[in-house]
Formats: sequence, C-alpha cells, structure tokens
Amino acid sequence: MEDKTLICRDCGQEFVFTAGEQEFYAQRGFQNEPSRCRDCRDSRRSSGGGDRGAREMFDAICAECGKETKVPFRPRLDKPVYCSECFAQR
Repeated sequence: MEDKTLICRDCGQEFVFTAGEQEFYAQRGFQNEPSRCRDCRDSRRSSGGGDRGAREMFDAICAECGKETKVPFRPRLDKPVYCSECFAQR
C-alpha cells in the first residue's frame, strides 16, 4: 500500500491517507476511505457528530455510591449502572 492524497468533503483541503492508516482500516474491515481530514473529523466528533442532534440522556442511580446520574442509554433492572466517577474506578 502507498499513501493516498484525498480531498476533505467538509473543508475541501487535501489530506494524506497513509499506508499505515489504510492497513488499520483493512484490519478493522472498513470498506470506505475517510472522507474528512483529521481536523474536520476531530471537530465533528467533539461537536457531537454534526447532524445526529443531541443525545437523549436517562436518569439513573449509581449502583456503587447511590448518587443520581444521567446515562446515554435506558437503564435496565438486570444490569448495574454507575456514575462516571465509579465507572472510571472499575
């Protein structure tokens, strides 16, 4: 594999899709080449994905410390839910 020069669909700038990145994509089974440069991908990721909108959050009680928290999934009674601090310690 050789480095490829691609055009970012958001900013229109050229960026390099390196041979190493191509190998990584192939190992993961990704079919498509990236369509955005690193800066635009990072910007899109940090803004919540662009057109996906706001993520719905659900109220929960931490199974470890008992603190009220919000989680991005609907809690189930058969699975414990942890606040971010307790989750980080696990």
